[in-house]
Amino acid sequence: MSLSLKEVEALVVKTLDDSKGRDIQVIDIAGISTFADCMIIATGTSTTHVRALGSHVAQALKDAGEPPLGIESSPQPDWVLVDLGDTIVHVMTEAARAHYALEKLWDIKPSDVVAPAAE
Repeated sequence: MSLSLKEVEALVVKTLDDSKGRDIQVIDIAGISTFADCMIIATGTSTTHVRALGSHVAQALKDAGEPPLGIESSPQPDWVLVDLGDTIVHVMTEAARAHYALEKLWDIKPSDVVAPAAE
């Protein structure tokens, strides 16, 4: 049995919240991305917390029968990415989140996209 996009989203948000993730944001990128439909961003209080949040999300999805496609991080991560297929989870330290500003990067409305001029 496969979880729906909304079920994955709810499980990820609950897991992040239960693990004391901060400022959890869910961004619908279905209309502007070809690689995923949803992006979830959360802040951890330290590199240890960021790593733990990423691990908790991965474990929750494994337990639900939907193991992640991949997890990317460094040994002392200020950013952990959990690839769940249609959902991408970013867990970052406050400094990394402020620096990369993913919410601003992905705050593109389909009406804002300009089609290339016909040649």
